[in-house]
Amino acid sequence: MKLKQILKWSAAVILLGLTLSIFAGFITYWRSTNDCDRKTALVNPMKAIRFCEYGSPDVLKFEDVEKPVPNDDQVLIKVRAASLNFIDPGVMRGPWPLRLMSGLRKPEKTRLGTDVAGQVEAVGKNVTLFKAGDEVFGVARPSLAEYACARERALVIKPANVMFEQAGSVAWAGFTALQGLREANIQLGPKVLINGATGGVGTFAVQIAKSFGADVTGVCSTGKVDLVRSIGADHVIDYTKEDFTKGTQRYDVIFDNVGNHSFSDRRRVLTPNGVCILAGIGGAGLHPETWARIVGTFKASLLSRFVSQKFVRYVTTLNKEDLTVLSDLMQTGKVTPVIDRTYKLSETAEAMRYFEQGHARGKVVIAVE
Repeated sequence: MKLKQILKWSAAVILLGLTLSIFAGFITYWRSTNDCDRKTALVNPMKAIRFCEYGSPDVLKFEDVEKPVPNDDQVLIKVRAASLNFIDPGVMRGPWPLRLMSGLRKPEKTRLGTDVAGQVEAVGKNVTLFKAGDEVFGVARPSLAEYACARERALVIKPANVMFEQAGSVAWAGFTALQGLREANIQLGPKVLINGATGGVGTFAVQIAKSFGADVTGVCSTGKVDLVRSIGADHVIDYTKEDFTKGTQRYDVIFDNVGNHSFSDRRRVLTPNGVCILAGIGGAGLHPETWARIVGTFKASLLSRFVSQKFVRYVTTLNKEDLTVLSDLMQTGKVTPVIDRTYKLSETAEAMRYFEQGHARGKVVIAVE
């Protein structure tokens, strides 16, 4: 009898907990909002890209917003160029897992863009490295606007031989390539394969690996073979004609931007102590294979704990020293950002539609006039 009462009360508590959780989730969902409906007079307006609802590129609007004011530790930049990155379509469309962080019903933050290049307009009182008129590049959030604020440690001086459009395409793709190759402890002379060698990250990875002295093989489609050769790859594999996992060549490092091969297939073409860097899942936007590749990435990382070869996941981070490295590589001509298309700020929705197709040859840049 006592057992029945315990089970009965336990079931009641569980049911109550579930009911409260559903109710709390419902309230949280409907309280999730943003400032788009708050109509206030703009004191210093500027043009920017804003989205008030999740959805397709149609939600991206070219609107007037308040010009930002830098705090004591920030730099105000007159933006000359920015670029689109892998995360931007996801932020815009708001798949449910991401909404747990970005807002359940509506996006809490309604602006896009992280990469930036431009001219310093003003600096906070604690800023010592920059002054008005300096040409800089790095990271600012949000950067798809006429003006943006950035932390001092998120910027470096733009090399004079680099155009604003090139500098504005560097930061996150360059960080991803540089930090991934560093995870592999790449040394002078190893054989490195870049799977997905023609996207924003891939074009940087090919050139950075070459600057480290590697023998580089790039994997791409037929129409992009010449591009991969032009940025320094020693060998190019056309994946429409040949599967690199079925060849006889072995690689010390696979920098995998695509994740379209199994754990065992990639192991077969790695040297006994080789490293596979799990850098991406193949292009921007959400595609039918996206979630399977995400699961495959975690699976490969887990399984590699039991073999001599390593499959490494990593998180790209903002790093001032790495930004300086990328600047030096551009200044010396060892890295030249590859730009596929350039759009005006007012054409950002069109740029996003193209970017989401996942076939860009290098970076898609937004030029701000």
